[in-house]
Amino acid sequence: MKNIKLIISYRGTNYCGWQVQPNGITIQETVIKAIKQLTGEQVNLTGSGRTDAGVHAIGQCANFFTTSAIPPESFYKALNTKLPNDIRIMKSCACDQEFHSRYDAKGKSYIYKIYEAPVASPFEADLAFHVTYSLDWKAMKEAASYFIGEHDFKAFMASGSAVKTTVRTIEEISFEKNGSFREITFKGNGFLYNMVRIMVGTLYEVGYHRIAPRDISKIISSEDRSKAGITAPGHGLYLKEVYYEN
Repeated sequence: MKNIKLIISYRGTNYCGWQVQPNGITIQETVIKAIKQLTGEQVNLTGSGRTDAGVHAIGQCANFFTTSAIPPESFYKALNTKLPNDIRIMKSCACDQEFHSRYDAKGKSYIYKIYEAPVASPFEADLAFHVTYSLDWKAMKEAASYFIGEHDFKAFMASGSAVKTTVRTIEEISFEKNGSFREITFKGNGFLYNMVRIMVGTLYEVGYHRIAPRDISKIISSEDRSKAGITAPGHGLYLKEVYYEN
């Protein structure tokens, strides 16, 4: 029995998120079906975490056990022949029997894309958060600095999440401009449900001068979701990478 680790990239537009559910097609379900077509086995595919409907991934990590004779490093090529074009296995390899994609993760990074233009391009509508006016990015960068470090991020968590603690550490937030696109990258030891989208929504409010940069600290201290900004749309969010110990 081999434990196979996959790095998966997907465009989440046509899916109801990562996790298998009865009400729509998901990434996890689609990959499991591809593995069954390839090996004849009904596997349990474990992901590093969930992504919501419409959310994309550059480097989602998942693992499964198989008795297949397919070489681990060749699984990605074989699986891609069974998958739709909006899901690609970027890499596959054998890993320790004890490896667990979710529980062994030490951190993650996410990218959020914002598209500034008077009219949204139909080619980008499902890949970035469209805003019609330029935001104050200087103020947004200042505001983002207050997120850095260890904090209780309860004010930036959507309701319905059951976690032992809402304390998380944000290690880095960076900004990059590429034409009409802006990318905000978040790296941390973990993220609460919708945490990145709520942080982006709050920075968006700062960019429109509805929230002052210095008020971020007060919002964090309040532990009150209603004090933070909107939840930014899911289609602007990308799971960039999952980090593990070497």
